[in-house]
Amino acid sequence: MPIYEYRCLDCKKRFSVFCKVSEISEHPPCEFCASRKSDRMISRFRTIRSEEQILESMADPSKLSGIDESDPRSIARWAKTMAKEMGEDMGDEIEAMAEEELSKGENSFQNGPGGMNIPGGVPGDPSGD
Repeated sequence: MPIYEYRCLDCKKRFSVFCKVSEISEHPPCEFCASRKSDRMISRFRTIRSEEQILESMADPSKLSGIDESDPRSIARWAKTMAKEMGEDMGDEIEAMAEEELSKGENSFQNGPGGMNIPGGVPGDPSGD
């Protein structure tokens, strides 16, 4: 059954109506003020993808272009995009982590995740010990 969204013309609030297509009323009563003066809104929709389809799209090399591995903000943007692809909402959490890494200084990524000191820095990093 579809969910129809309306905006009440009296109280200006948005409300949803969950019903069969054959049962939909032209102007259902507002759940906030009971007014029947409402306009139907065009709702967003989402297609359902399998986990395999999501992982395939994430493996696309074009999604990795433009990432600067030494810039925490760039990594944060990438992580946020990947989380969104998987249906997770990271909110401001990932940005706060990036700001924390920036405040630690330029070489914070060489210390590893969570500030752990990894001998030799980041694997494959020519500047490591």
